[in-house]
Amino acid sequence: MTSLIRIVVAGLALMAYPLVSAAQVPQSALGTWKLNVAKSTYSPGPPPTSITARQEAAPGGGMKVTADVVDATGKATQNEIVSMFDGKEAEFRGAAAPTTRAYSRVDDQTIQWVTRVNGKVTTTTRATVSADNKTATLITTGTGANGNPVNNTAVWDRQ
Repeated sequence: MTSLIRIVVAGLALMAYPLVSAAQVPQSALGTWKLNVAKSTYSPGPPPTSITARQEAAPGGGMKVTADVVDATGKATQNEIVSMFDGKEAEFRGAAAPTTRAYSRVDDQTIQWVTRVNGKVTTTTRATVSADNKTATLITTGTGANGNPVNNTAVWDRQ
């Protein structure tokens, strides 16, 4: 699985972050979300074939996300992350290299996280939820683990 896909999957943990304090799980984020590949752009590509994420409350006010990914080559993997919305790094399980994310709230509808691969900052992702909480847009910029520039816009639909 490419580092780009891992970045997008990790972002699912926080894509539906409405009016809530940093220590609470937003109820609107819980449930199942699916990547809308047709509305998304990946640079560099190719995009994954599909990603479906199940989000549930985790102990301590966090959120657990389990994502089923099918990459552009048809390889299926499962990833998992538990985020606490506190700016501290969280382990992203299922990545090809040691990967962490540190999440923070930007405003009532937007959160941001920084991805590190092998301890080195690679990308920043900003996730904004629509006013009706039915879609989320994740914009990821930076440099992938392979050194190539990353500039992605991923659109997610609530299922």
